[in-house]
Amino acid sequence: MTEKKAKRRFGLVADNGYREIITKAICGKGKKFSQTAHTVSPSHKPSSILGCWVINHKYKTHYQKDCVIVEGSYDVNIWYSYSNNTKTEVVTETVTYRDQVALTIKDKKVISDQLEVAARTLQEPNCLEANISPNGNKIVAQVEREFLVEVIGETKVRVRVDDDDLFEEDDDWEDELEEAFEDLDSDFLVGEVEE
Repeated sequence: MTEKKAKRRFGLVADNGYREIITKAICGKGKKFSQTAHTVSPSHKPSSILGCWVINHKYKTHYQKDCVIVEGSYDVNIWYSYSNNTKTEVVTETVTYRDQVALTIKDKKVISDQLEVAARTLQEPNCLEANISPNGNKIVAQVEREFLVEVIGETKVRVRVDDDDLFEEDDDWEDELEEAFEDLDSDFLVGEVEE
Protein backbone atom coordinates (compact mmCIF):
# COMPACT_ATOMS: atom_id res chain seq x y z
CA MET A 1 0.00 0.00 0.00
CA THR A 2 1.41 3.41 -0.94
CA GLU A 3 1.83 6.15 1.62
CA LYS A 4 -0.81 8.30 -0.11
CA LYS A 5 -3.36 5.46 -0.07
CA ALA A 6 -2.57 4.77 3.60
CA LYS A 7 -3.18 8.43 4.49
CA ARG A 8 -6.54 8.36 2.70
CA ARG A 9 -7.52 5.04 4.26
CA PHE A 10 -6.93 6.26 7.79
CA GLY A 11 -8.62 9.59 7.16
CA LEU A 12 -5.49 11.69 7.24
CA VAL A 13 -6.30 13.30 3.90
CA ALA A 14 -9.71 13.85 2.41
CA ASP A 15 -10.24 12.54 -1.12
CA ASN A 16 -10.84 16.00 -2.54
CA GLY A 17 -7.88 17.65 -0.77
CA TYR A 18 -10.00 19.17 2.00
CA ARG A 19 -10.70 18.14 5.56
CA GLU A 20 -13.66 19.10 7.74
CA ILE A 21 -12.74 20.00 11.30
CA ILE A 22 -15.31 20.31 14.06
CA THR A 23 -14.42 23.19 16.36
CA LYS A 24 -15.95 25.71 18.72
CA ALA A 25 -16.45 29.11 17.15
CA ILE A 26 -18.42 32.30 17.67
CA CYS A 27 -21.71 31.73 15.86
CA GLY A 28 -23.61 34.77 17.09
CA LYS A 29 -22.78 38.29 18.20
CA GLY A 30 -24.76 41.25 19.50
CA LYS A 31 -24.46 44.55 21.31
CA LYS A 32 -26.94 46.63 23.28
CA PHE A 33 -26.78 50.06 24.86
CA SER A 34 -29.41 50.94 27.47
CA GLN A 35 -30.42 54.01 29.44
CA THR A 36 -32.75 53.59 32.39
CA ALA A 37 -34.35 56.08 34.80
CA HIS A 38 -34.48 54.85 38.40
CA THR A 39 -36.67 56.60 40.94
CA VAL A 40 -35.22 56.53 44.45
CA SER A 41 -37.18 57.49 47.57
CA PRO A 42 -34.97 59.14 50.19
CA SER A 43 -35.97 59.30 53.85
CA HIS A 44 -35.92 63.15 53.81
CA LYS A 45 -37.14 65.71 51.29
CA PRO A 46 -34.00 66.53 49.23
CA SER A 47 -32.75 70.10 48.85
CA SER A 48 -30.00 69.33 46.31
CA ILE A 49 -28.11 66.41 44.77
CA LEU A 50 -24.44 66.25 45.75
CA GLY A 51 -23.43 63.07 43.90
CA CYS A 52 -24.57 59.79 42.40
CA TRP A 53 -22.66 56.60 41.66
CA VAL A 54 -23.38 52.97 40.81
CA ILE A 55 -21.62 50.03 42.51
CA ASN A 56 -21.89 46.25 43.03
CA HIS A 57 -22.85 45.36 39.46
CA LYS A 58 -23.60 41.65 38.98
CA TYR A 59 -25.13 39.88 35.98
CA LYS A 60 -25.75 36.50 34.39
CA THR A 61 -26.64 35.53 30.83
CA HIS A 62 -28.44 32.80 28.93
CA TYR A 63 -29.30 32.10 25.30
CA GLN A 64 -32.93 32.27 24.21
CA LYS A 65 -33.82 31.79 20.52
CA ASP A 66 -31.80 34.30 18.49
CA CYS A 67 -31.06 36.58 21.44
CA VAL A 68 -29.17 36.63 24.73
CA ILE A 69 -30.88 37.60 27.97
CA VAL A 70 -28.74 39.58 30.40
CA GLU A 71 -30.18 39.77 33.91
CA GLY A 72 -28.44 41.74 36.61
CA SER A 73 -28.51 44.14 39.50
CA TYR A 74 -26.57 47.09 40.89
CA ASP A 75 -26.75 49.58 43.75
CA VAL A 76 -27.60 53.21 43.01
CA ASN A 77 -26.08 55.48 45.69
CA ILE A 78 -27.23 59.10 45.87
CA TRP A 79 -25.67 61.67 48.15
CA TYR A 80 -28.08 64.50 48.78
CA SER A 81 -28.65 67.40 51.16
CA TYR A 82 -31.85 68.15 53.05
CA SER A 83 -33.23 70.62 55.64
CA ASN A 84 -32.34 73.61 53.43
CA ASN A 85 -28.85 72.26 52.68
CA THR A 86 -27.86 71.93 56.36
CA LYS A 87 -27.60 68.12 56.51
CA THR A 88 -26.54 65.36 54.12
CA GLU A 89 -27.31 61.68 53.68
CA VAL A 90 -26.62 58.86 51.24
CA VAL A 91 -29.56 56.78 50.07
CA THR A 92 -28.88 53.38 48.47
CA GLU A 93 -31.30 51.37 46.38
CA THR A 94 -30.64 48.04 44.68
CA VAL A 95 -32.24 47.83 41.24
CA THR A 96 -32.59 44.90 38.86
CA TYR A 97 -32.73 44.85 35.08
CA ARG A 98 -33.35 42.44 32.22
CA ASP A 99 -31.86 43.28 28.81
CA GLN A 100 -32.67 41.32 25.66
CA VAL A 101 -29.68 41.53 23.31
CA ALA A 102 -30.55 40.67 19.71
CA LEU A 103 -27.90 38.83 17.69
CA THR A 104 -26.90 40.93 14.69
CA ILE A 105 -24.46 38.29 13.38
CA LYS A 106 -25.85 34.74 13.28
CA ASP A 107 -24.42 31.52 11.87
CA LYS A 108 -27.15 28.95 11.28
CA LYS A 109 -24.67 26.11 10.58
CA VAL A 110 -24.19 25.18 14.21
CA ILE A 111 -23.87 21.43 14.81
CA SER A 112 -24.84 21.15 18.48
CA ASP A 113 -27.73 22.62 20.46
CA GLN A 114 -25.39 23.15 23.43
CA LEU A 115 -24.41 26.79 23.13
CA GLU A 116 -22.25 28.85 25.45
CA VAL A 117 -22.72 32.55 26.05
CA ALA A 118 -19.86 34.97 26.71
CA ALA A 119 -20.75 38.51 27.73
CA ARG A 120 -18.76 41.53 28.75
CA THR A 121 -19.65 45.08 29.64
CA LEU A 122 -18.48 47.70 27.18
CA GLN A 123 -19.89 50.33 29.56
CA GLU A 124 -20.32 49.45 33.23
CA PRO A 125 -23.53 50.89 34.70
CA ASN A 126 -22.81 54.58 35.23
CA CYS A 127 -24.98 57.45 36.49
CA LEU A 128 -25.34 60.18 33.87
CA GLU A 129 -27.35 62.57 36.05
CA ALA A 130 -29.58 62.67 39.10
CA ASN A 131 -32.36 65.20 39.61
CA ILE A 132 -35.02 65.91 42.19
CA SER A 133 -38.43 64.83 40.86
CA PRO A 134 -41.06 67.53 40.07
CA ASN A 135 -43.01 66.76 43.27
CA GLY A 136 -39.79 67.30 45.27
CA ASN A 137 -39.93 64.10 47.33
CA LYS A 138 -37.98 61.67 45.13
CA ILE A 139 -34.77 61.52 43.12
CA VAL A 140 -34.56 60.31 39.52
CA ALA A 141 -31.20 58.83 38.44
CA GLN A 142 -30.37 58.22 34.77
CA VAL A 143 -28.12 55.16 34.39
CA GLU A 144 -26.45 53.89 31.19
CA ARG A 145 -24.89 50.48 30.43
CA GLU A 146 -23.72 48.57 27.34
CA PHE A 147 -23.09 44.86 26.74
CA LEU A 148 -21.35 42.83 24.05
CA VAL A 149 -22.50 39.19 23.86
CA GLU A 150 -21.11 36.25 21.88
CA VAL A 151 -22.74 32.87 21.39
CA ILE A 152 -20.25 30.00 21.01
CA GLY A 153 -21.16 26.67 19.43
CA GLU A 154 -19.70 23.73 17.53
CA THR A 155 -19.37 24.17 13.79
CA LYS A 156 -17.48 22.66 10.84
CA VAL A 157 -14.52 24.32 9.18
CA ARG A 158 -13.16 23.12 5.83
CA VAL A 159 -9.40 23.34 5.38
CA ARG A 160 -7.21 22.44 2.44
CA VAL A 161 -4.79 19.61 3.14
CA ASP A 162 -1.44 19.16 1.41
CA ASP A 163 -1.38 15.60 0.02
CA ASP A 164 2.40 15.58 -0.09
CA ASP A 165 4.77 16.46 2.71
CA LEU A 166 3.44 19.15 4.96
CA PHE A 167 6.68 21.12 4.84
CA GLU A 168 9.28 21.31 2.14
CA GLU A 169 12.80 21.02 3.43
CA ASP A 170 14.73 24.23 3.28
CA ASP A 171 18.47 23.94 3.87
CA ASP A 172 19.10 27.63 3.17
CA TRP A 173 18.26 28.63 6.74
CA GLU A 174 21.32 26.76 8.07
CA ASP A 175 23.62 28.72 5.74
CA GLU A 176 21.97 32.01 6.73
CA LEU A 177 22.39 31.17 10.42
CA GLU A 178 26.12 30.42 9.97
CA GLU A 179 26.61 33.72 8.13
CA ALA A 180 24.85 35.59 10.94
CA PHE A 181 27.20 34.09 13.53
CA GLU A 182 30.25 35.00 11.43
CA ASP A 183 29.21 38.66 11.49
CA LEU A 184 29.06 38.79 15.32
CA ASP A 185 31.63 41.02 17.02
CA SER A 186 33.19 38.94 19.81
CA ASP A 187 34.76 42.06 21.38
CA PHE A 188 31.26 43.30 22.09
CA LEU A 189 30.85 40.79 24.93
CA VAL A 190 31.42 42.35 28.34
CA GLY A 191 32.87 40.51 31.33
CA GLU A 192 34.89 37.36 31.64
CA VAL A 193 33.68 33.82 31.76
CA GLU A 194 34.56 32.10 35.02
CA GLU A 195 35.41 28.43 35.06
